[in-house]
Amino acid sequence: MDAPTHDSPYDLLLDTAVQAARRAAAIIREQAGRPGGVRDKSRNDFVTDADERAQAVIVESLRETFPRDVILAEEGAAGDGEAPVVSGRRWIVDPIDGTTNFMHQVPPYAVSIALQEEDEIVVGVVLDVPRDELFTAVAGHGLQVNGEEEGVSATDAFGEAFLATGFPYRRFEHTDRYLDVLANILRDAQGVRRHGSAAVDLAWTACGRFDGFFETGLNPWDIAAGVLLVREGGGRVTNYHDDAGLTPVFDQQMCATNGPVHAALLGHLAPMDDVRL
Repeated sequence: MDAPTHDSPYDLLLDTAVQAARRAAAIIREQAGRPGGVRDKSRNDFVTDADERAQAVIVESLRETFPRDVILAEEGAAGDGEAPVVSGRRWIVDPIDGTTNFMHQVPPYAVSIALQEEDEIVVGVVLDVPRDELFTAVAGHGLQVNGEEEGVSATDAFGEAFLATGFPYRRFEHTDRYLDVLANILRDAQGVRRHGSAAVDLAWTACGRFDGFFETGLNPWDIAAGVLLVREGGGRVTNYHDDAGLTPVFDQQMCATNGPVHAALLGHLAPMDDVRL
């Protein structure tokens, strides 16, 4: 499959990110079923040899073409901190979003690569590895899935909304409040799914498979690419206070929807609006 083009000045950057994601995906597939050494970073947060090998090849690919760009990557070797705004360009990389899924060979899991320029995400790539499905976006130039233009759903009634979420898995002091919120959403929406990969959940929201996605405690590398995918697919992304910009990427609160159901989902999330972890 040729690299997608969005007829944008960012197409060279997009092509580099896509090729990096594909190189990483080849390593991930090679390691499938035998992820190698598994180490705990924190409770229920793991890194495998496959994560580290995939990240290394992504970083190498990006630095070969853009040696002066900053890289913020999950596994730390290339990280520069997590300041929301940077001067110049910064790549935000998750070599395997959904590592626990990958460890158990339960899809989905994905490579996620985003490019931040100053205070804006301008390129987003999510490669769903088991499905070999490529989601790409460039700021102002729309969303593509395997090179074809796609967009968010037209669902406008919350009672018909099909949603995705992520459960608390590292810290549990807000679990009761989360479960109360989830119970109300389950009662009022059509359905809720938890797949274990925020990057894929956002990609599927961007192309209309889900009508929305919400989660707290996410890191920038989990969601930076997906935020742009949803916006370029025609949707909305904010934190629980309805703030947009870079806030959802760095604020550990994510509400992403097709647009029409956004206000209703925010209303359901209001009891969690002070929760970040």
